Amino acid sequence: MKSSEKIIADLSVLGKAIKYLSGIEKDAPKEFTASELQEVEELIERVHIHNGWFTPEMVRKALEGIALMLEKGELESWVASYPIQQGKPKTIAIIMASNIPLVGFHDFLSVLISGNKPLVKMSSEDNKLLPAILKLFYQLDENYKNWIQLTDQKIEGFDAVIATGSDNTARYFKEYFGSYPNIIRKNRTSIAIIPEDASDEELNLLADDIFDFFGLGCRNVSKCFIPENFELDRLFQAIFHKQDVINHNKYANNYDYNRAIHLMNQDEMLDNGFVLLKESDELFSPLGMLYYERYHSLEEVKEFELKYEDKIQAVIARDRIPFGQGQKPSLTDYADGVDVMQFLVGLS
Repeated sequence: MKSSEKIIADLSVLGKAIKYLSGIEKDAPKEFTASELQEVEELIERVHIHNGWFTPEMVRKALEGIALMLEKGELESWVASYPIQQGKPKTIAIIMASNIPLVGFHDFLSVLISGNKPLVKMSSEDNKLLPAILKLFYQLDENYKNWIQLTDQKIEGFDAVIATGSDNTARYFKEYFGSYPNIIRKNRTSIAIIPEDASDEELNLLADDIFDFFGLGCRNVSKCFIPENFELDRLFQAIFHKQDVINHNKYANNYDYNRAIHLMNQDEMLDNGFVLLKESDELFSPLGMLYYERYHSLEEVKEFELKYEDKIQAVIARDRIPFGQGQKPSLTDYADGVDVMQFLVGLS
């Protein structure tokens, strides 16, 4: 296998292409032809036909996050933290989810850059984008084709497993992959803690954490903790610029369904026409709904975090993950707090 330096160099070039495809950069990278890039651009525009949640806007947003990961300096400092050996590579099965576009890319990147062979089991709901991105990558060095395997069929011949799914699929994963070294992820969601002196700008940014990817990601905020005397109208006004989300058919169906259920149950809730706001001591809110809970002290929030520590992916707060940054994890922001690179280097 190639050295980490070579892989990083090639990944950073791929990152330039992804920056262009996401709209971050206006100039196309010279390493790829116009037709090669156009092929991916056309896929971005039409992949929603295959998966209705993957609108061009949301695919580009996912690509923005990946492009930031593929900065050369970021990759170099990330890899420098681990004792990567050039020994015999392991084949690592990666079972990818499909709640947001390319959601398993960080796992793929970790396996590749650690000197191991990725065996990617793609979800049937997201099996178009990764092959298209890797087609560009292979233009830089065709030998990567012999190192990376993509499939949507049954996987075999692997040494370890990284699997992401729901609570239900996790039970199956544990039964099926229990004899292999593994990382198995279940359902998670995220919370936000709004301070008493929250600015309008912070609340505006929080809207991204709530509505990016239609709220389907584990890093999306499904519940907000608000101060005891906080006026909810401030939150409604701050997120109003996201109102176009209701024009998406699949989101609107979820919103309408949950609105009807809660009206029939005569539940108290607030409705601004595109999201339902309900006071609740629970964590997971349905799609199209946002839970809130008033706090008297931050100690109450800490108790909630401890209670649901295996269910909370991220905490958006002034002194934690900044508002608006929930869907922009760095290379070291490992899902579920499990260091994937440490897991991989520990296999050799």
